[in-house]
Amino acid sequence: MILGIDEVGRGPYAGPLVIGACILPSAEIAEREPEKYAWFFQLTDSKKLTAAKRESLYDKIKQGALASATGWVTSTEIDEIGISESLRLACRRAVKQIQEAKVPFSEIIIDGTMNFLVGTPLEKYVSTLKKGDLLVKEISAASIIAKVERDRYMIELSKKYPGYGFEKHMGYGTGLHQKMMEELGLTPEHRKSFRPVQEIWLRTGTRAEGPKNTEDGKNGQSDSDPDPDSVLKSRDNMTTSEIGSHGEEVVAKYLEAEGHEILFRNFKTKQYEIDIVSRKADEIYFTEVKYRKNNQYGEPLEFVDQKKHKQMEFAAKAFLHTHAESSKLIPHLAVASVNGDFVLDEWFLLTE
Repeated sequence: MILGIDEVGRGPYAGPLVIGACILPSAEIAEREPEKYAWFFQLTDSKKLTAAKRESLYDKIKQGALASATGWVTSTEIDEIGISESLRLACRRAVKQIQEAKVPFSEIIIDGTMNFLVGTPLEKYVSTLKKGDLLVKEISAASIIAKVERDRYMIELSKKYPGYGFEKHMGYGTGLHQKMMEELGLTPEHRKSFRPVQEIWLRTGTRAEGPKNTEDGKNGQSDSDPDPDSVLKSRDNMTTSEIGSHGEEVVAKYLEAEGHEILFRNFKTKQYEIDIVSRKADEIYFTEVKYRKNNQYGEPLEFVDQKKHKQMEFAAKAFLHTHAESSKLIPHLAVASVNGDFVLDEWFLLTE
């Protein structure tokens, strides 16, 4: 029996990290009772499903799975122990619930490339698999239950902290979210260890007030909050490479929030490099990321002249030639502009 594991919420600026874990009936059982297990064959990566479809499948997974669970790590815990350790902690919490259900499993497959159970007695049972949420039904199910439960949490959070749009972006670093953080300040759900949030925190130095009756009876910044100056590395002290990498991370998170799957970062040819290659449905996007402190040196489109456009086209064709699985997708060239505050200004297509 396979225990499938997937995470949701690694990249958002606010809200928890959630890991799903699931054991399903075998494909042979599902094939013998196709009407009862019709949902089994509809399982896929949660990002490729509509919210309504995820909700429908969630109920069927919870009813039909042999065991399922989610492990949660709060934004406060993420700030305290970091995202890598948070992934491991959330995974241990989810797997513990599966073990308590006493449903045996002989193999654990984790989506991606990181073994969240390294250093535990279960490490020897683990394998990792890129795009596992597309290839392994147990991982697909884990992805769906984690996504649905986290989305439900963020929708409730939007009622607790109105104005931030949590019900729309689910805590990801969209332009709307960053704008509202600037205007309203930070909530206790924001991850202050994430650089864009840190920078806003440094400028505003505040949290949102939130509801009057909080769990500990207090409003405002917690006594345990560290001094922003002690955790924020000034942008002026960042190398050009660090600035570029961080700008690309902002764009990648935006694309993921918009339903893209990030296929590749910094794909290089001899003449050119594509910052981000992403896929959404049957289309593939090649994005050039431009970081600008201000508009003094022009708009981002002005940097993509005819020569650079041709270089992007050549690099895109080279990618499609060397990645046969993507060759039938509809290609688009795109440009993203990230400003001096590491906020995405715009993302637009050069080709339709």
